[in-house]
Amino acid sequence: MFLNTIQPAIGSTHAKKRVGRGIGSGLGKTCGRGHKGQKSRAGGFHKVGFEGGQMPLQRRLPKRGFNSLNVSAEVRLSDLNSLSTNEVDRLTLLQHGLISMHANKIKVIATGTIEKAINVRGIGVTAAALAAIKAVGGTVE
Repeated sequence: MFLNTIQPAIGSTHAKKRVGRGIGSGLGKTCGRGHKGQKSRAGGFHKVGFEGGQMPLQRRLPKRGFNSLNVSAEVRLSDLNSLSTNEVDRLTLLQHGLISMHANKIKVIATGTIEKAINVRGIGVTAAALAAIKAVGGTVE
């Protein structure tokens, strides 16, 4: 292979559009730009969304809504009681459908009762929930 023999792949290039070469070419006289107006003239173009001075659509419509990146989830003691496993962490709660995949703040709250000893790892726990878990012989790490 030599540098002077390299060619582009077949079909990757196409002939340049030659405008202003007579009416028989189909692109003579106005060169496919139509008659008069801003877009028919050299350098006469405008930014995307420009409506000729009229207030653009994106500025006429009201701003609305906000998506927070901080998604918190609360897990009740009664939910933990219904789990089949004694080891509770983020993955366990996710697999059992107790929290959303997008939740980045997880906390166990003292709603309901717990009868079995569980080991909670890597999850926030309220003071009342901590007392209830320890009362039945569970641990919080």
